[in-house]
Amino acid sequence: MLRLSKIKGIKGRIKERPEDFIVEEIDSSGNIIEINKEYSGFELNKVDNSGDFAVFILQKRNWSTIDALLAIAKRLGRGKKSISYAGTKDRVSISTQLASIYGIDPNLLREIKIKDILINGAWRGNKVDLGSNLGNHFIIRIREPLIDDIDYIKEIYKEINGFFPNYFDVQRFGIRLNNARIGLFIMQNNLEEAMREYLTSFNNENNLLAVEARKRLKEEWDFKKALEYFPRYLKNERRAISWLAKYKNDYAGAFRAIPRGITIMFIHAVEALIFNMALELRIEYSDFKSPIYLDKNSYGFPSNELGAVFPAEAIIGYKTNEEEISHYSKEAMDRLGIKKEDFKIKSLPELSMKGSIRPILSPIKDFSISKEDNIIISFSIPSGSYATILLNEFLDNENISLEKFL
Repeated sequence: MLRLSKIKGIKGRIKERPEDFIVEEIDSSGNIIEINKEYSGFELNKVDNSGDFAVFILQKRNWSTIDALLAIAKRLGRGKKSISYAGTKDRVSISTQLASIYGIDPNLLREIKIKDILINGAWRGNKVDLGSNLGNHFIIRIREPLIDDIDYIKEIYKEINGFFPNYFDVQRFGIRLNNARIGLFIMQNNLEEAMREYLTSFNNENNLLAVEARKRLKEEWDFKKALEYFPRYLKNERRAISWLAKYKNDYAGAFRAIPRGITIMFIHAVEALIFNMALELRIEYSDFKSPIYLDKNSYGFPSNELGAVFPAEAIIGYKTNEEEISHYSKEAMDRLGIKKEDFKIKSLPELSMKGSIRPILSPIKDFSISKEDNIIISFSIPSGSYATILLNEFLDNENISLEKFL
């Protein structure tokens, strides 16, 4: 993925320790929820004594958002469906965020003791909706950069002029980098090939038992035998295999045996790949004009409303207006051999995508840089944008070809 900056990056390492990567959520009112600080609901204007939820500030260290919230829910005798949050935060980090849990006394949350989890305030209120946060503020330590000159780094920031490419990051494409390949097969109604890719591809697979299991299944394609040797931790793969062991060749049923939250990511990955390919072409030609623009919200970040501030690209779906599709996205779809109509998926209609809009460039706010033993960079970026993509403008560590996802 091409960088916006043409200046040589400083290299260096991030996320060596959770303390190197601090993430503070920016709530819907524009408050930066700082680490190690107690909050009241009145301070954040979020108290509603008639609400059915306990709203709280979660601070976690080296936990994923989902795992931390599930651990809290378990302590309170609640299930996964009772919890809600505005956005996920990096596991290898210290992070703060708003969350809520249904039908619990807020005082019970304050009493919870779980290693590396803090509750920095709890009160009665309404459900915290996914996507309601405006963004995140980051404080990031860069260890052992090849260039540690602050003025040099400021030149990179000056060159990118307060913006960075709003690429979808690598995790969108799965640990094995094959989510988009699986999604393309599904969209082409080739479910058998999609399932073969899902079950047997071992690219980037680190577990040797999983590698051997995937290789064996690729050779034998015997699902009853596979249940005997496929690793237990590959729960979703085993769900699909179990289905196929009973109902041979029912690949639609096998995909439905996997949670929709997993299978929908295959189609999201195709959308993301089209967007990234179009954005890379835009950077190559230095062309950021667009047929669609978004307005700005109260924090100065892109809103969800059409406007005239931030140039945007269509996230392609079957309902995307033809006039909103840039010629860069059309070139990407031609290369992938798909049309917008293919996002209406006949074999698995529940995975069909209508489309949406995403800013081409993401704005940077609250930027600062300092030097201690290492370089410390802090900044705020919108919800849905990736700090690692911005950091790559300075580091130039991620020289990832989009070909890897095809």
